[in-house]
Amino acid sequence: MLGILANRTYRHLFAAQVIALIGTGLATVALGLLAFELAGGEAGAVLGTALAIKMIAYVGVAPVAAAFAERLPRRAMLVSLDLVRAAVAVLLPFVVEVWQVYVLIFVLQSASAAFTPTFQATIPDVLPDEKGYTRALSLSRLAYDLESLVSPMLAAALLTVVSFHSLFAGTVIGFLVSAALVVSVMLPSPRPSTPRGIYERTTRGTRIYLATPRLRGLLAVNMAVAAAGAMVIVNTVVIVQGEFGLTQRATALALAAFGGGSMLAALALPKLLELVPDRSAMLAGVLLLVCGLLFGVAVSSYQGLLPLWFALGLGYLG
Repeated sequence: MLGILANRTYRHLFAAQVIALIGTGLATVALGLLAFELAGGEAGAVLGTALAIKMIAYVGVAPVAAAFAERLPRRAMLVSLDLVRAAVAVLLPFVVEVWQVYVLIFVLQSASAAFTPTFQATIPDVLPDEKGYTRALSLSRLAYDLESLVSPMLAAALLTVVSFHSLFAGTVIGFLVSAALVVSVMLPSPRPSTPRGIYERTTRGTRIYLATPRLRGLLAVNMAVAAAGAMVIVNTVVIVQGEFGLTQRATALALAAFGGGSMLAALALPKLLELVPDRSAMLAGVLLLVCGLLFGVAVSSYQGLLPLWFALGLGYLG
C-alpha cells in the first residue's frame, strides 16, 4: 500500500491531507472545550447544533463541489479552501457568543466539504492505474482513522502545557502547511469526461445510491453508526468535565480511547473480512454500538467510561 507514496505528487497531496486532518482533529477537541467554557452544562446542545450544521454543510456543499471539481483549477481550489479554513481557525479563539461558533463552524465545514471531493477527484488523475487508485483510497481511509486516535492524544499532551485556545493555533498551522504542500506540486489536468450539466453532476450520486437496495440498507447502518458517534463527540466534554469534574486533558484522553478502538478495528477488519461476510461484520458492529450505549446508562465513573468509549470505537468502524 505504501508503494504509491513513491509518486511525489501523490506523496505531497497525501501529506497535505494528513496534516490538515490532524489540524481538524485538534479543532474538534478544542471546540468541545470552548463549548463547555461558553455554555457549561449546555455544551452538549451547542455541540449537537454545531454537528448538525456540519452535516448540513456536507450534504449541501459536497455534491456541488464535486460537480465543479472537474471544471475549476484543482490546485487553486484546494489551496483556497485550506486558506479559508485557516482563517476560520484564527477567529475561533476569540469567540464570545454561541452564535459566533455556529457561523464559523458553517464556514469551516463548508470549506472542508468542498475540499474532500476535490481531493478525491484529483487522485485518479495522479494515479491513473486502478490498483494504485484503490490503494490510495485505502490509505486515505486509514489516515481518517489514524486522525481519530492521534489528534486527541496530541491534544491531551499539549493540554498539559498550554490552554485549549492554543490548540486552534495547531489547526491554523496544519491548514497552512497543507496549502504549502499542495502548492509544491503540479497537478495534472483532469481527464476528459462525458459532458454533463451541473444538476446532473450534483444529484447523480444520490440518485444512484437511493435506487440501489443494498446501498439503502447500508444507509440505515450508517445512521446507527452516526448516532453512536454523535453521542461520543457531543457529550464527552459534558460527561467528563460536567458530571465527573475532571480536566480538559481527561476529555482529550476519553476521545483518544474512542479513537483507539476505531483504529484497532481498522487494523483487524481486513483479516476479519476474510473469515466472515461483510454483512455479519457490519451487523456485529451495530450490535456492539447498541449494547454499548445501553450499558452507558449505568456508567458512573471515568474509569468505566474509558473502556466503554473504546468499545464504541470498535463498533464505530465495524
